[in-house]
Amino acid sequence: MGDLYRFGISLDRELIEAFDRHIAAQQYKSRSEAIRDLIREELLQKTRSEGGTVAGAIVMTYDHHKRELVNRLLDIQHDFHDIIISTQHVHLDHGNCLEVIAVKGNAPEVDRLSTALKVLVGVKHLSLSVSSAD
Repeated sequence: MGDLYRFGISLDRELIEAFDRHIAAQQYKSRSEAIRDLIREELLQKTRSEGGTVAGAIVMTYDHHKRELVNRLLDIQHDFHDIIISTQHVHLDHGNCLEVIAVKGNAPEVDRLSTALKVLVGVKHLSLSVSSAD
């Protein structure tokens, strides 16, 4: 993790009490851990908004009987082959599939891939989870 630096901050009592309730509900061991996560999340949002590199996963469920959907999903994935690291396909039941697509690349491009898949008729649910790539 590198060198640790300590610093102090001043907060209104109401804000720190609300933060402490949040820390307890999330089961953090300390305020420091919670603050580190908040800083990381803020830096990730900055990376995304500035078009930096992210890594993540697209998780979607879809109706595999929907006409031409599987072919369209594959075509889109081939169009974005440069940011797709791997895919995993799971047959949930006779008509429903789960696909997990691991991605790493430029944040706007990852968002474009996610959107291109999400809007297809037959895709029941899609979520994108991203993290810092470094």
